[in-house]
Amino acid sequence: MSFRIRGPNASSGMGVADHSKNTFLELQRKKVHRYVIFKINEKKKEVVVEKTGDPAESYDDFTAALPENDCRYAVYDFDFVTPENCQKSKIFFIAWSPAVSRIRAKMLYATSKDRFKRELDGIHYEIQATDPTEMDLEVIRDRAH
Repeated sequence: MSFRIRGPNASSGMGVADHSKNTFLELQRKKVHRYVIFKINEKKKEVVVEKTGDPAESYDDFTAALPENDCRYAVYDFDFVTPENCQKSKIFFIAWSPAVSRIRAKMLYATSKDRFKRELDGIHYEIQATDPTEMDLEVIRDRAH
């Protein structure tokens, strides 16, 4: 069995739409979004914004917005208070690759992840999750502290 990867970006992954970078900057600098979910548009061969979450949305809203059976990239702006009573914020990059998703999708997202993540300057932590327990709110809290 052999695999042939087609396309000009086969080794470096997908391109990144300007709108994707700009939406990330809005989350990072202007706090306009609580989260951004990205998907790969195979026809355009680039990573595009699928959904954004309002700053008032919860972590449960974010996890509910991820598809149960398909891969996605996401960034989540996690606000918390330190033991010293300081308000802090950390940006998490989440590579969502559910166990039940197609193997082709898993491969595509895995090979494009590093290139995409390099475009998003200011990520504090990365989480790779194949089921919801791997990105539970407690996991996020533990990593942020």
